[in-house]
Amino acid sequence: MSRLLNEVRDEVVSLLSQLIQINTTNPPGNEVEAARFLSEWLERDGLECEVIESSAGRGNLITRIRGTGDGPSLLLLSHLDVVPASPEEWTVDPFSGLIKDGFVWGRGAIDCKGLVAVEAMVMRLLARENIKPKGDIIFAATADEERGGEAGVGWLVKNHPEKILADYVINEGGGFAIPTSRGSLFAVQTAEKGVIWMRVRAGGRPGHGSVPGVADNAILRMAEVVQRLGRHRSEIVLVPTVRRYLEGLSSADGPMAKLLARLLSTPSMADEILDRMAKRDRELAELLRAMLRATIAPTIVRGGMKENIIPSTCEAVFDCRILPGQTKEGLLREVQTVLKGIEKLEFEWIHVSEPTESPTDTPLFQCIQEVLREFIPDSSVVPFMMTGGTDSRFLRLKGCVCYGFQPMKADVPFSEVLKMIHGVDERISIENLVFGVSLLYRLVRRFLG
Repeated sequence: MSRLLNEVRDEVVSLLSQLIQINTTNPPGNEVEAARFLSEWLERDGLECEVIESSAGRGNLITRIRGTGDGPSLLLLSHLDVVPASPEEWTVDPFSGLIKDGFVWGRGAIDCKGLVAVEAMVMRLLARENIKPKGDIIFAATADEERGGEAGVGWLVKNHPEKILADYVINEGGGFAIPTSRGSLFAVQTAEKGVIWMRVRAGGRPGHGSVPGVADNAILRMAEVVQRLGRHRSEIVLVPTVRRYLEGLSSADGPMAKLLARLLSTPSMADEILDRMAKRDRELAELLRAMLRATIAPTIVRGGMKENIIPSTCEAVFDCRILPGQTKEGLLREVQTVLKGIEKLEFEWIHVSEPTESPTDTPLFQCIQEVLREFIPDSSVVPFMMTGGTDSRFLRLKGCVCYGFQPMKADVPFSEVLKMIHGVDERISIENLVFGVSLLYRLVRRFLG
């Protein structure tokens, strides 16, 4: 193992630094430059790569190590695009790929170019070893995940399913270690909330701003809509994946574990319990709160056309996230109940992706547990539901078993990791890059070797 660590350290660090320097901020994405760079990097070890553009500049890279057909196929998935970064808010240039203090800094270091580099390095190691796996091993670094994935995995599933579909998928969204008094708890993402973007339009009657009583101001009507929905809390629902996650967190000692045990025994008191937890760890408390119910968050409001005209229309967009088992129709009924009594409203779906979930009683999930314990003997694994979304949802709907698993030790507090993702000073430690390559390499060899 020490030989492997020395072999990959410089390579994976250099690869990630160079990937960060290729600005793939989405929009517009322009991932094709990063895809071509990565293709050349992989081809040095004989891997045959294909860069497929869903449209001009939207590049998706795919390569494959063919198996004997005696086992399942496995897709190592990641994405090349990143969210915007404002340089004036960072202490370093967010697109410098700077290596300092034992970390690689820059936008995408964690989300998700760090995983791109780790999985690409695993593919090169497999190619060097001339591995003949039981099933195909596919590597895909795709476009557009940060804007919904329709120009990336969504497009590939529709247009080239044979290139990307696999029995099992390892993707982003989990694998962070949570330290407890009884060892490290690794959360593997097995489920995602559904994403629904809903537009609400409020009507009214125009008039002159100097005589407001004559008009019917749509902005005032929308203000009431935003206030009601923004303050609304949906019913608590403890889905099985979240229950298992909370059971894992509550297995440790300490006051936080006691609060979680109380939450499990009395879910109806979840908000009161999480309010107490927030005094110690606000980020964790709010993450758990979002895992226990559907959420409705106002994100955009538009209305008015001139300073002295009272508008007859105003619209708002709401980012809604629903739990496995819930539907858009049920959400709409809930929204309409909350807004009962407010007239002249219209509702429109902008985007809908249903919740998805993968089983845990699989050979790959068992293999993840076994390999983790070999690296960290006192570790344990629990399933985890993301409140956000990843490209795994496209693949789960096609029957793929998908796990979010980017293995990372807790060298930075979990609350700080949450702040860095889509935040400022995003970075990943060199130690975690090497750890990720080493563990994932052994996992793939064990599962398909």
